[in-house]
Amino acid sequence: MAKKDKLSGNEAVAIAMRQINPGVVAAFPITPSTEVPQYFASFVNDGLVDTEFVPVESEHSAMSASIAASAAGARAMTATSSNGLALMYEMLYIAASSRTPVIMSCVNRTISGPLNIHNDHSDSMGARDAGWIQVYGETNQEAYDNLLIGTRVAEDPSVMLPFMNCYDGFITSHSVENIELMEDDEVKAFVGDYNPQYALLKSPVAYGPFAHHTYHYETKRHQAEGMKNAKAALVKYYAEFEKITGRHYDLFETYKLDDAELAIVVIGSTAGTAKYTVDRLREKGVKAGLLKIRVFRPFPKEEIAKALKDVKAVAVMDKTCSLNDAGAPLFLEVRSALYDLETRPYLVNYIYGLGGRDVKTSDIESVYRDLADIVKAGRADDVYRYLGLAEE
Repeated sequence: MAKKDKLSGNEAVAIAMRQINPGVVAAFPITPSTEVPQYFASFVNDGLVDTEFVPVESEHSAMSASIAASAAGARAMTATSSNGLALMYEMLYIAASSRTPVIMSCVNRTISGPLNIHNDHSDSMGARDAGWIQVYGETNQEAYDNLLIGTRVAEDPSVMLPFMNCYDGFITSHSVENIELMEDDEVKAFVGDYNPQYALLKSPVAYGPFAHHTYHYETKRHQAEGMKNAKAALVKYYAEFEKITGRHYDLFETYKLDDAELAIVVIGSTAGTAKYTVDRLREKGVKAGLLKIRVFRPFPKEEIAKALKDVKAVAVMDKTCSLNDAGAPLFLEVRSALYDLETRPYLVNYIYGLGGRDVKTSDIESVYRDLADIVKAGRADDVYRYLGLAEE
């Protein structure tokens, strides 16, 4: 039976970790993720978990300790944000290439500089090709659920890759919302025990060895296969999770998209503002729709192409900037996904919300107006756009 509560995103994630009872949690504090290990440390202190809690001297050390624990055969978890994730950069690749299914909550915050503690997606998007599964949550409920589901996916024998549970700093991490928690025994039954086929304390294996060109290439190919397999694993465990909780998840969420002529593609908490805007526009007769990305790695290109094939114009909204004048990460992925369609929608990119800049319903409405103008004109000029700049 579900337990209803009111929790912040960070507290909900910490409770999910308590229910899973990992073998090792190694962490170093950084805003806005600090509360996750802080809450969890209180569970350790109160004897509610058997976890070995390791307060390390840096985020680089947190990931190093997590990799070592996972390689030894323990379920390992951590959390970080922003520059903390950047400091882990070397070890992110090692975690993935070593096929250690470390579970990390990335509480999204912009990367310095200039120094800023507020939300955008520059941290996790900067690590998009490190080999981690990346799933983004819109709400506190999704942040909690994604951690539970992500643990199953990461540890699936066909996958064995680390999992990044991404959700928006302060907007989701610190805001309190109604939430449904699973019972502790339900979580334990769903997640199960971590029993890796190869572990340093159980079998004669080597992790992170030197791999000359004789083996390195094939190792990366096998790693890529694990990421491909993650898509099927996500779908599998989403279905299993729904049977237990009644909560339906998929690789992405569509909102009033079936007959939409104008659509926005977005990630994270902004989807809530966009859904409200879609409802208002629908009342005015505008055929607006929304596609919310949930799974960014592996990127569900075929499924997204199918969902957007009948839309006339699409705006992809990125909460980060690639500084290349060609398009930010989400835009480039969506554009690539749509390339093979015989008839493609007009496509434009909007950079928004950097450093925590608020996005209002009026901002979202202006994007839909722009899309209507593009359809009317029959072309999309200035594909790379900025939304909500002060000088505008």
